[in-house]
Amino acid sequence: MRGEIDEADLAPETSLIKKENQEPSATTTTTLLFTTLVAVSGSFVFGSAIGYSSPVQSDLTKDLNLSVAEYSIFGSILTIGAMIGAAMSGRIADLIGRRATMGFSEMFCILGWLAIYLSKVAVWLDVGRFLVGYGMGVLSFVIPVYIAEITPKELRGGFTTVHQLMICLGVSVTYLLGSFIGWRILALIGIIPCVVQMIGLFIVPESPRWLAKVGRWEEFEIALQRLRGESADTSYESSEIKDYTKRLTDLSEGSLVDLFQPRYAKSLFVGVGLMVLQQFGGVNGIAFYASSIFESAGFSSKIGMIAMVVVQISATGTCIGCFLIGLSFSLQVVSLFSGETSYIALTGVLMYTGSFSLGMGGIPWVIMSEIFPIDIKGPAGSLVTVVSWIGSWIISFTFNFLMNWSPTGTFYVFATVCGVTVIFVAKLVPETKGRTLEEIQYSIGYVQL
Repeated sequence: MRGEIDEADLAPETSLIKKENQEPSATTTTTLLFTTLVAVSGSFVFGSAIGYSSPVQSDLTKDLNLSVAEYSIFGSILTIGAMIGAAMSGRIADLIGRRATMGFSEMFCILGWLAIYLSKVAVWLDVGRFLVGYGMGVLSFVIPVYIAEITPKELRGGFTTVHQLMICLGVSVTYLLGSFIGWRILALIGIIPCVVQMIGLFIVPESPRWLAKVGRWEEFEIALQRLRGESADTSYESSEIKDYTKRLTDLSEGSLVDLFQPRYAKSLFVGVGLMVLQQFGGVNGIAFYASSIFESAGFSSKIGMIAMVVVQISATGTCIGCFLIGLSFSLQVVSLFSGETSYIALTGVLMYTGSFSLGMGGIPWVIMSEIFPIDIKGPAGSLVTVVSWIGSWIISFTFNFLMNWSPTGTFYVFATVCGVTVIFVAKLVPETKGRTLEEIQYSIGYVQL
């Protein structure tokens, strides 16, 4: 167990609240942009894996003669692998660093895509999907954490949301390609962004905060200077990170048990709560099986999938989107507006997808990367990420069975969860804009200043 944290031990000698005249304004350097681009190549891999099962469902089921249950296993086993990867991700990232962890995860993704490409029976499909899922689980933790740790506070919000944007782009490109090419070729294409990231990782710097955590101070200074630019004055930021990290490393390393101490209660509740609400809002049911939703509603699956690609860019209202999908099935049951119900379902799916992409798709991962202090970030991030993937597995595995039970009821339940999410975010999620990671962690009650 960790020793008790005394305010005198952790409180900085001067307030963490910076004065405008004490620090230079943030600038976006070429190194920072390139490093972020390399990191979010993994986000594209994440999106490709999520989007793969929907457009290929019909052809893959036919080619390998899969039952509904077998295809549900194929779709959902991705999340089982992701759970295991997520459970290990924090420890791996703390042990070998953020950059090496991304490369480690991509090796599993490449092997997984190759297994899917070469599959002739269901079991090898599942093995490949599981391996891709494991890599995804690791990536889902380390990418937002890495981006949050390398960016200055003024740019962190925008840069961390690129993670979600690239996930959406990966889903969209996979949906689009899957409407025109076979499932084997689509799996082969999934390897490309994995290779791109692995090559890029040899060039980009390690997270300065992780280097500070493990005491590699000279490398810390070099990495921070590279990210901020050769002419940038990094003395204030460097001093703050050093001071905060040294005070934390005087204590023993945080463990999973330590997470349940009162001082972490709010952070843990917010992090876990957001992930639960994100998943039980139905995202992976819609993402994994969108084509079958369109077919059930009487709409062309190919046209619907292409429309989803377009609408990933913008829209509002996951709650309204789920309600409209549920309404379309309700109207089918009572035989009202029979010719228009398919369009209501399409509108609902598009509204949900676009709204999720802009909001709840990215918010939980951004918040998770910001609210936990560096000494506990590994186990905390792993736990929160595992919770996300457990929810994802529950939804992705049960979705087809729920649809067989009641399409109307399924989407009304999702709509209710999305409505609860609005209240949860408004009441409990802290404002993080314009604050350093250290300031955020103090502001949510890690210690009282």
